[in-house]
Amino acid sequence: MTPLHQAQAPALQRAPAQTHRGPHPDAHPDAHPEAPAQPHEPLRQHAHHHPQIQPQTHPHQNDLLASLPAADYEPLAALLEPVVLRLGDTVYAPGQQLSHVVFPISAVVSLHHVMASGSTAETAGVGHEGVVGVALFMGGGATPSSAVVHTSGWGYRLPRGVLMQQFDRGGALQRVLLRYTQALMTQIAQTAVCYRHHSIEQQLSGWLMAAQDRMALGELVMTQELLASLLGVRRESITQAAGKLQQQGHISYRRGHITVLNPQALRATACECYGVVKAELRRLAPVG
Repeated sequence: MTPLHQAQAPALQRAPAQTHRGPHPDAHPDAHPEAPAQPHEPLRQHAHHHPQIQPQTHPHQNDLLASLPAADYEPLAALLEPVVLRLGDTVYAPGQQLSHVVFPISAVVSLHHVMASGSTAETAGVGHEGVVGVALFMGGGATPSSAVVHTSGWGYRLPRGVLMQQFDRGGALQRVLLRYTQALMTQIAQTAVCYRHHSIEQQLSGWLMAAQDRMALGELVMTQELLASLLGVRRESITQAAGKLQQQGHISYRRGHITVLNPQALRATACECYGVVKAELRRLAPVG
């Protein structure tokens, strides 16, 4: 087996576990000359060495893992595999039987649906506060939605068998995952309401606030096409909304790089949905 510090892949990459949040693996668009995986291509493993982008991470940088008592965390620790998740990587595809769950550290994963027409919309985002793959421990094993990385970064994945063995014990891990799942359900429901009742400017403001909460870096690398896909709107609508936010001094947006300049003003522009989801996540957050 290839040592952890040498295993590297365009879609899935191992890395050494250390003590603090690591650098963003795609901080510059030219940092990785390889083409990313196609949006619906499952994560794969290959050997390819890029020592300059190995992270410094620890599983406790994920809020759920950090909250577990030692007796519940230790059975998982040796089998938590550090991985890099690149922009466009598919964590799971519609109908795919899940073999792992993923605990993001600095990556952000979009849960979204693809319609028969090809149009898409995000139903929830998952960062260091959560876990990707709730269908695995909720009993379904698969879901009609997709999970695709929209902000590159690092995470840890855990095999299905290990997770279910500990989950079925009914201890702290089960409680933590079920409480997070309730918060995720709130986010999905609130997103549906938001799409129906709030303006694109409000939606974009709330989405950017939520993204900033999850990001290790202050700058978001995001094209207008991807933002439009995530919000389920036309690219022109994102251009207008982002342009207005920039004119107001809330954000800086240049060549796909977005920086929040005035979080308070952006929060005031966002609809109530951002606050509802954040409050519910805080209420249900595990206490370490």
